[in-house]
Amino acid sequence: MARPLLTLILPPLLGLFILALGNGFLSTLVTLRLDNAGASVETIGWVSSAYYVGLALGAVLNDRLLLRIGHIRAYACFASLVAAAALAQALWLDAGWWFAMRLVGGWATVGVYLVIESWLLTSSDSTRRGQILAFYMISLYAALALGQLLLGLFPQPFDATPYVLIGMLATLSVLPLGIIPRVSPLLEHAVPLSPWRLVRVTPTGVMGVFGSGLIVAALYSLLPLYLQQTGLSVERLGQFMAVVIVGGMALQYPMGRWSDRNDRQIVLIVLGMALIALSLALPLAAAISELTLGVVLFLFGGVAFSLYPVAMSHAADRAPPQALVGMSQGLLLINAVGCTLSAPMLTGVMGQTGGNGLFYGFAIISTIMALFFMWRRSVRPAPQPVAPFAAHPVQSVVGAELEVTEEMVSGAETQAEKDEAEEAAHQDNARFDSAAHAAEQARPSS
Repeated sequence: MARPLLTLILPPLLGLFILALGNGFLSTLVTLRLDNAGASVETIGWVSSAYYVGLALGAVLNDRLLLRIGHIRAYACFASLVAAAALAQALWLDAGWWFAMRLVGGWATVGVYLVIESWLLTSSDSTRRGQILAFYMISLYAALALGQLLLGLFPQPFDATPYVLIGMLATLSVLPLGIIPRVSPLLEHAVPLSPWRLVRVTPTGVMGVFGSGLIVAALYSLLPLYLQQTGLSVERLGQFMAVVIVGGMALQYPMGRWSDRNDRQIVLIVLGMALIALSLALPLAAAISELTLGVVLFLFGGVAFSLYPVAMSHAADRAPPQALVGMSQGLLLINAVGCTLSAPMLTGVMGQTGGNGLFYGFAIISTIMALFFMWRRSVRPAPQPVAPFAAHPVQSVVGAELEVTEEMVSGAETQAEKDEAEEAAHQDNARFDSAAHAAEQARPSS
């Protein structure tokens, strides 16, 4: 990767890593704390969904602040709100208060995501978009995995101390963007791109980010509940959650690089099919051993967390450059809607079928996505070759399209230079002839 590009994307990725370290810890802590206080599964589901309601609200409104004050200042505002909402949860243990604070936290967090994603998308092109978004997801999931391990650092994780640490991390995340010289991308003109228009432009991308929201939100909010009900200790539970997120981190770059070199629709179809198989394997793995469950969760996390960046890259391939901020906002909103619906939907399935209902729900969602991706592939395949490699169909002499090569460009430039030299010589000759004619006219006749 070019050094200027690395310099441009490093500050936001470092800031995101620090903030997500505490934010991922908080997602699991909320579920465990409410369960320890005797809250019902439905109450836990609704409090968890409040975070995603905030994500949806923020995805609608936060772009205005970003476009008005720029990336760095907007990030500072959103990170401060994340810290304040986390610290406020330590004041009172009340389901209504926590619902409100999780909503504020979600509103601010999606602002952070909007800043980072629009920063990265406007800094890249289609030849590197999948890889850059892979680095984004690696930074995010590495922090979330380490955040799960923070559970083991607190002998009593249900007092105020963890929330203080989360607030500190959110505040410190502003430093990389504030200290490193200002290299944020310019936003000269932004074109709005509503979710409804996104559905028409890229239904595959919309379905991908929506399904990703349904699955990933349940992994954060309901998988810890399932693991705790199996009798795992808090420390062991944190380790399993870390395994899921490390799996997501491990497959990001290979998937991003693969999607840059191939049709992203095909990549999404493969991901959907893999999720079906892994969802059905999870109940069996849980019945065999903890090691088997860990391996399957690792693979499931790798595939599930790859959905979002590949779907976003697919959507960005179809959006004009000036609409990338609007596209990112719309996709974040759609993803947030999926996250919001996730817990209420899947807790209902779990209430009817038991803990394994979580995995059955994953299988149903994955099946719907895979079928949709295949249908879209048959209706509208990729309109053009996917960068960086271009597939060239066999062409006949009659009606063949001209392929512009470097040799042709060089030849055209050389010919243009020759034409310019000839034109200059012609003008010089014309001026000489004109001067000679004038001198001839001025000479006195004999």
